[in-house]
Amino acid sequence: MGIRYYAYAFDAELVQQAINDPHSILSSDPLADAWGLEPHARSSVAVFEQVPPPCDMLYLDKAWSALQSLTRPGPEGPASEFAYRMFEGNVTMHGLGWEPWVRMILPEEVPGIRDQLREVDEKRIDDWARTWRSPHGATDEEERRYVLHYLERAQEFVESLAAEGRGMVYLIG
Repeated sequence: MGIRYYAYAFDAELVQQAINDPHSILSSDPLADAWGLEPHARSSVAVFEQVPPPCDMLYLDKAWSALQSLTRPGPEGPASEFAYRMFEGNVTMHGLGWEPWVRMILPEEVPGIRDQLREVDEKRIDDWARTWRSPHGATDEEERRYVLHYLERAQEFVESLAAEGRGMVYLIG
């Protein structure tokens, strides 16, 4: 299936809960939430429509690694340090399986992420795409469109979080 990215918003009054147990903010079946499957079913028909509203959940499919690369701070300084925090991390491999990466972003961190994601535009993606090679075998143009689509979803999600004073917990796994 592959390693995917899921983020769930939480309200400011749940900060302590998110700090104590970030997994308590996550769904027990994020792929079902993202694809419109029956949770925990052995067999289900995907409707490919996200169940939670876009302001409550962000699904980035496998684009997280490209967005991570796009926002990774360079040798010239932490130009995208805040935005990178939203995509940073990777699974820990164990034989044929993996342990997911989970991170909490506090509500007060969201505006910095939002501001830096606003700065990422098509020109920056074009410049970045010259050095990025898709791990999925996509052409440069297909990968560029894929990354742009999910970047726009991430931008909309953090805009909503910032406007509502919410934080998020994300899982890469």
